[in-house]
Amino acid sequence: MIYSGKESQTISNGHDNGAILAPTLAAVPFIDTTDVSVSGGTTPETPSSPITHAPGVYYNARLDPKNFLEGPLSLNPATRLRQMLARPGIVVAPGICDGISARCALEAGFDCMYQSGAATTASRLGMPDLAIATLNDFVESAQMVCGINPTVPVIADADTGFGGPANVARTVFQYNRAGVAGMHIEDQVQTKRCGHLMGKQVVSREEFLTRIRAAVIARDQIPGGSDFVIIGRTDSAQVLGMEEAITRLKLAADAGADVCFIEGVKTKELLESTVAALAPKPVLVNVISGGLTPSFTCKEAEEMGAKIIIFSLVSCVAAVHGIRAAMASLKKTGTDFSSAQGMDPKAFFEVMGLNSVMQLDAAAGGKAFEQV
Repeated sequence: MIYSGKESQTISNGHDNGAILAPTLAAVPFIDTTDVSVSGGTTPETPSSPITHAPGVYYNARLDPKNFLEGPLSLNPATRLRQMLARPGIVVAPGICDGISARCALEAGFDCMYQSGAATTASRLGMPDLAIATLNDFVESAQMVCGINPTVPVIADADTGFGGPANVARTVFQYNRAGVAGMHIEDQVQTKRCGHLMGKQVVSREEFLTRIRAAVIARDQIPGGSDFVIIGRTDSAQVLGMEEAITRLKLAADAGADVCFIEGVKTKELLESTVAALAPKPVLVNVISGGLTPSFTCKEAEEMGAKIIIFSLVSCVAAVHGIRAAMASLKKTGTDFSSAQGMDPKAFFEVMGLNSVMQLDAAAGGKAFEQV
């Protein structure tokens, strides 16, 4: 992969155990029309005339959406996510907070999941979404949820990238190894907060773009040609206005972001105008009940042109209500009989994959679970 700015340079694919030397970011990646091989997609025909792209704009022919339009869905989650983005229909990703919520999302039939930073911080640390969770917290959670069904794409929150360019690159490497299909990185300051809280602060345009470039460079360093999806998120709409937010996302797209995520879109008209301004880049919308964005349905968001819709707190808020009610009932009645709603231990473990474990054991010749 060649990156070109004032001087052209070839970036090495070598990295050591997830650590990487800080990449050179003075050069803005752009134009690559030579590599058209695609993992899990189809190889396009050679164009009759050269493909041209604006100077200074990142382009990787291998990752062109048209290469993911045909063929069966890949078993690789990142490739599968690109196929879903390239094909008709909105991608619906419910927010998950732990293994139980991931199992429930899969049981309900969702074909994509979202590892929310707020939900992860709450479930792992019992803390609010105020940049308290670390990269290790996020990666450990991702390893677990991605391992439940490794073919289902998981989009993960990466906050601000957890530091400078080298930290952003490390985040990409570790998320990719965990099995994450794509991640979003934002323009808040390091001491960030939930995008639906007030008092947000954002970094400069250039610092935001440095994060995006670092993520793209890291993705393109992954040996074998990774399809990992980079999502650029801006929280600047509530701080600097919608015009600045759209400008930042356009610049992020030029720097190599595959998807644009504008946080806190307050009206249908603003979402529609955002989609139009950023076309043909896919747009992600985040719906949180009671948050800044109206409670758009999946169908409504699709009609407005959004390509991905995430429901960040759907599982952890429901968990709070359910657990609160169960605890209150236990405190009042002295038993958990009513809150269990007839679910015995075996029925609970079946939701958690008991039958798959039993089948595996039997297929291997084991007899440990002949009776459960």
